[in-house]
Amino acid sequence: MAQNAAPSSRTSARYAEDMPTSFGFTTVGEGQKQALVDDVFHKVAERYDIMNDLMSGGLHRVWKDAMVSSMAPPKSGAKPWTLLDVAGGTGDVATKVVRRSNETVNAVVCDINNSMLNVGKDRAAKAGLSDLITFSQGNAEDLPFPDKTFDVYTIAFGIRNVPDIPKALREAYRVLKRGGRFMCLEFSEVDVPMLDKVYDAFSFKVIPPMGKLVTGDGDPYQYLVESIRKFPHQERFAEMIAEAGFERVTYRNYTGGIAALHSGWKL
Repeated sequence: MAQNAAPSSRTSARYAEDMPTSFGFTTVGEGQKQALVDDVFHKVAERYDIMNDLMSGGLHRVWKDAMVSSMAPPKSGAKPWTLLDVAGGTGDVATKVVRRSNETVNAVVCDINNSMLNVGKDRAAKAGLSDLITFSQGNAEDLPFPDKTFDVYTIAFGIRNVPDIPKALREAYRVLKRGGRFMCLEFSEVDVPMLDKVYDAFSFKVIPPMGKLVTGDGDPYQYLVESIRKFPHQERFAEMIAEAGFERVTYRNYTGGIAALHSGWKL
């Protein structure tokens, strides 16, 4: 069920102010996080989606399908309509949106990591979608696009890796057209008793060793599970979206809050 953003009375160890210097549970210097995150995704690019399947039991695909259903991209092609998918290097979200539109809309995938973009380009070419999905290297904090360009901005499991999240949210607002929609799918704070303990045990005891087995390196996955615990909880992130200028901000929990879809409108 969708929930309206409201001031939070919850207590949490997740502080937005920590994100610029938080590399998982490690505190790093100002300006150091981005390079460390880039290195993580260079290492995991080739097997990124495979590991997502293993880590989530395939649920990340269900959550992304739900996001696209909520988006409801047009299917007629009656007027130009463009998606910007940020931190979407492998192109899976963009592909879902283009397919759902009966291949009538255009998508731009923007990612700071060239290794991820190369994977996405190869997949789009093999799917015959190179004319509908373009790939652009860029930073979420300083997008290489003009004001008021896109109808929808999506970012799936990427915003917690951005050092300056408020700046990225302001950039999202800038590049959206009036009436455009911001949609963010991200791991969040579990709100179901006992599920939180099971999820924590799986995250820390299973995922890093699994990552090492599949990719040869468990360290990137240790960072990824730690970064989830540092990301602001649902209510605080909804407040941040509103602070960037978005209106009608809501969120919807998936699988007990393991993931949450946040939405806001540029009105």
